[in-house]
Amino acid sequence: DLATALNNRGHLKYLRVEFAAALEDYAAAIASQPDFEVPYYNRGLVLYRLGCFDEAMTDFRKALELNPQFEDAALSLKQAILDKEAKQKRGY
Repeated sequence: DLATALNNRGHLKYLRVEFAAALEDYAAAIASQPDFEVPYYNRGLVLYRLGCFDEAMTDFRKALELNPQFEDAALSLKQAILDKEAKQKRGY
């Protein structure tokens, strides 16, 4: 389906470190199918890599809301929280 195709294309762009283009595809996948948890998780990964911890945590939480058994999203959420706290302790 369209959401899966957009998500997969976004993942290829993510792997090529084309983060802006990947974010666009993940957003399009979400718009196409808002109850599909995977593009939220994938968008969260990009945002995390960009240091946008709050936005990443929002996406990881949404993925978990849609699928409470999504272990990678739970682990990524925990890591984003830890990294945000570490960044704050360093003062930037």
